[in-house]
Amino acid sequence: MDINKIRTDFPALNIEVNKKKLVYFDNAATTQKPQSVIDTISNYYSKENSNVHRGAHHLSQMATQSFEDARSEVQKFINAKSSSEIIFTKGTTESINLVASSFGKQFINSGDEIIISAIEHHSNIVPWQMVCEEKKAILKVIPVFENGELDLDEYKKLISKNTKVIAVNHVSNTLGTINHISEIIEIAHKNNIPVLIDGAQSSSHLKVDVQSMDCDFYCFSGHKMFGPMGIGVLYGNEDLLNKIPPYQLGGEMIKTVTFEKTTFNELPFKFEAGTPNVEGALGLAGAIKYINNIGIENIKRHEEELLKYATSELLKIDGMKIYGTAHEKTSVISFLVDKIHPYDVGTLLDKFGIAVRTGNHCTQPIMDYYKIPGTVRASFAFYNTFEEIDYFIESLKKVINIIL
Repeated sequence: MDINKIRTDFPALNIEVNKKKLVYFDNAATTQKPQSVIDTISNYYSKENSNVHRGAHHLSQMATQSFEDARSEVQKFINAKSSSEIIFTKGTTESINLVASSFGKQFINSGDEIIISAIEHHSNIVPWQMVCEEKKAILKVIPVFENGELDLDEYKKLISKNTKVIAVNHVSNTLGTINHISEIIEIAHKNNIPVLIDGAQSSSHLKVDVQSMDCDFYCFSGHKMFGPMGIGVLYGNEDLLNKIPPYQLGGEMIKTVTFEKTTFNELPFKFEAGTPNVEGALGLAGAIKYINNIGIENIKRHEEELLKYATSELLKIDGMKIYGTAHEKTSVISFLVDKIHPYDVGTLLDKFGIAVRTGNHCTQPIMDYYKIPGTVRASFAFYNTFEEIDYFIESLKKVINIIL
C-alpha cells in the first residue's frame, strides 16, 4: 500500500492541532472519512434527495435504487445469504438493543440465562441486564485471563439447559483481543443456542464472513469503518428475524393497517420503521467500496506491523504497563505509565497534536477487574504511519517528564 497516497484521501488528516499536524490515534472511537465517502453523501443531497420506497417520481426511484444497492453492498461485504438479512440501524448499539428487546420479548422467560463476556462494551452489557431485570432471567459472564483472552473452558461450564442466547464481541475495543468466535459459536450451536456477535471493532480490521462464522446475529457501525455516523447494520439469520417481533413501530414496517388489526411488512423492512438514514447507508456503501479497493488483507497486514512496532517501542519506557496482551489482537494498545492518571497523559498529548482516548472506554467491568481507573488507548488505522508512532513515543516521553 502507498500510505502517503492513501492519506491524501482523508482531508481531516491535514488538520493542525495546537500548531502541530494532527496524529490521529483514536480510531477505535471513530475513524476519519475519505473524500469519496464525503462526496457520496454530498451527491445524494445535491442530486437524489428524496424519501425511499414511497414515491413513484424520479428522485424517489433513484434514491430507492441507491439505498437498496447499498444494502446489497453490505450483504456482499459480510457474505450474508440474502439482502433481506441486512437491517439498517443507527449503529451497533441500536442493533444490539433491537435483538435484546425483540429476542428477549419472544424467547426469554423467568429463570432463563443469558451469557456475555467480561470484556464487553457497555452496549453489549446493559441491554441484556435490562432484559434479565424485566424477565427475571439470569446474566452469566465468561471470565477473562490476565492477558485479556476469554476462558473458554469456563465458558463451556456456564452453558445449561436454561441458556437462551450468547452475546460476545468479535474484538475488544479496550484490549484489542480477537476472540475465538468460531469456537464460541460452535459450542453454542451444539447446545442449540443462538449467538450475537458485536462486530463494531472488527469490521474495519478483519475479513467478516457471517456464513462461514455461522453466527445468528452480527452488528457493526459505519463510523468505525470510515463511513458516516448514525448508520449501522444488524445482520440476522432470516429464520430468527422472522420469529421475533419488530423493535419499533410506524411507517414502512407495516403491510396493512386498520383500527382493528395491523400486519407487519416482510424482511428487512419489518425492522426499519420510519424514514431511514439514506445518506448514511450510501456513505457506508462508499466506505465498503473504499475498503475493498485497498483490500482487507492489506489493511490487516499494515495494522499488524504498526501494532508490533508501537508495542515494542512503548515497552522500552520505564513504568509502562500494557493491558491486553492476547496472542491475537487488533491494532489497539491500552496502557498506563507508573501511577500517572490517564486523563493527564491524554490532555498533554493533545498539546503535541496527538489524539488518543482516555478513560474506561465504556468497559468499566474490565477496569474493575484490573483495579485501575482507566487507560490511555492508542488505536491505529491503515492510514497511520511508523513516523507518527515515533513522534507519539517521543511526545509521550516528554509528557512523562513533565508530570514526573
